Amino acid sequence: MARLNVRKTYKLYINGEFPRTESGRSYAVKNKGGELLANACRGSRKDLRNAVQAARKAQAGWSGKTAYNRGQILYRIAEVCESRAAELSDELRKQGSTAADARREIERVVDRWVYYAGWSDKYPQIFGSVNPVAGPYYNFTVPEPTGVVGVISPEEPSLLGLVSRVAPAIVGGNTVVAVTSESKPLAAITLGEIFETSDVPGGVINLISGLKNELTPWLASHMDVNAIDITGLADDLSLNVQKTAAENVKRVVQWKGEWTDLRTAQSPYAIFDFQEMKTVWHPIGM
Repeated sequence: MARLNVRKTYKLYINGEFPRTESGRSYAVKNKGGELLANACRGSRKDLRNAVQAARKAQAGWSGKTAYNRGQILYRIAEVCESRAAELSDELRKQGSTAADARREIERVVDRWVYYAGWSDKYPQIFGSVNPVAGPYYNFTVPEPTGVVGVISPEEPSLLGLVSRVAPAIVGGNTVVAVTSESKPLAAITLGEIFETSDVPGGVINLISGLKNELTPWLASHMDVNAIDITGLADDLSLNVQKTAAENVKRVVQWKGEWTDLRTAQSPYAIFDFQEMKTVWHPIGM
């Protein structure tokens, strides 16, 4: 008898675990020819709420780690991505990339993790300052993480786009709830398995697959989300998100550019987008 292959079940990634959506819904992920590749979870409002709760709970511990330790963890993610490059490339090819394009995208994904890992203990010196004051005290301005960040991933490139927006957020001490590419979620969902084996604490990164027009309004309106990255959102939806986010003074970030341009697609200013500047006064001892 011919052996039946064990097909992969693509689940959500919340709080370091792999639950199915509480709604029990799924949607079909197809290739360019219209053939069914997999059924991905169609995340719900409750799934988002659970992810935000996990991200909030993990935020204090993650931001409290040393910059060096956060950099180590990002570098470990790069190592595991490199070791699973063939699997990630295969999933990108299934979703329409050529073999060469898939290989280049994975290489850029690995390099992007390494790039932001290197900035983990350097960006505070770039954006912080010692301010001149007239008096017997020091005045310091230092960056601090915003908190919980929502990320709407771009449809293309589905994996590199997600990594390019998540990495700068977490290296700065934030935690993330990310909505994956709707049309090409497979490689992004597999990234959750990589996070789980890369010393990433549960809740620091949470991945929700599903329909963006369903999930984005709830993420934008959630009162415990401090910032939202709408880089992967269509222009006709972005205005409504900005209006909704304004209700709790939620920061809205949207990057536009060429993903392969190393001068703009990766930058310490992407880290700064999710930082608050705190000024401290310290007396000088006599």
